[in-house]
Amino acid sequence: MPRHAYVVATGAYLPTGIVTNDDLRARFDAIVPEFVNKMEASTSIRARHRADDSQATSDLATEAARRALASAGRTPADVDLIVLGTDSPDYITPATSVVVQHKLGAARAGTFDVGCACASFPTGLAAAAGMMATNPALKTVVVIGVYMMQRLADPNDPTIFFYGDGAGAAVLETRETPGFIGASFAADGAFAKCWGIFSGGTVEPASVASVEAKRTTVKLVDRYPPEINHDGWPRLVRKLASEQGFAVDDIDFLVFTQVRYPSIELVMGTLGLPMSKTITNMDRVGYTGSACIPIALDEALGTGRITRGDLVVLVGSGVGYNQAAVAFRW
Repeated sequence: MPRHAYVVATGAYLPTGIVTNDDLRARFDAIVPEFVNKMEASTSIRARHRADDSQATSDLATEAARRALASAGRTPADVDLIVLGTDSPDYITPATSVVVQHKLGAARAGTFDVGCACASFPTGLAAAAGMMATNPALKTVVVIGVYMMQRLADPNDPTIFFYGDGAGAAVLETRETPGFIGASFAADGAFAKCWGIFSGGTVEPASVASVEAKRTTVKLVDRYPPEINHDGWPRLVRKLASEQGFAVDDIDFLVFTQVRYPSIELVMGTLGLPMSKTITNMDRVGYTGSACIPIALDEALGTGRITRGDLVVLVGSGVGYNQAAVAFRW
């Protein structure tokens, strides 16, 4: 009997704190004049959510998982596996997913983390779907994307403009007819030094010197060429469509990494698809990294922009760089 993973429900959590661009202008205009104005024009980001000091990445992830399970009519006791994607974990080790398992009360569930930055959620979906197809014991799986990069940033670095806090989750279950269709991936480690946290691992363990030099905080070292997404996203969508036997025109809805509105607009034009077939929310929630795709997916579902039977494609792009695209029927 075939086993196909289905996304049966989603959930999202955005902390209640809000930081507007006006807040950032008051902080940074004297240091880097016009920086916030330029970033706002380039990205369309106007505000972002902030967790309070008592919240960690795992708290945001746990709340998103609770909401997704409630939407699916399931409880934590039903969960067989938790897959969590982030590059702003609670700790280097242990895995954040195991912290979430305990906080959620999903005592039966196994867990693992996916560390593909902002491509983590579609990568996690693909991994979960593949495991469910071959393991009858996996009946209910929760896949989470979560982001709190601002906590790992220097508060005096104006690139905190980008970072919004949040989490999104999906509940996957199995059926005999196809739901999850397939995935495609791309990467180029030549760009690994462009953006990251470069002290605190085995290359450079954290030290007094590295902390004082702020090498334990996230840094944009070198700008990524826009072609990575502008050319890479359409190429990945076409590759996925070709490999899985559907046409780009068959796609009913796409969700992209929510970092720049102009990039999404350009890519949709390249694919020959109208903007009505996608969603953008960076203007309201900022760049939520590993969480941006499930947060936007949950919004699209909640507002009726995705309906039963729709062919949905998710395209994630993260530092490293990693890219991942998945297709499924809702």
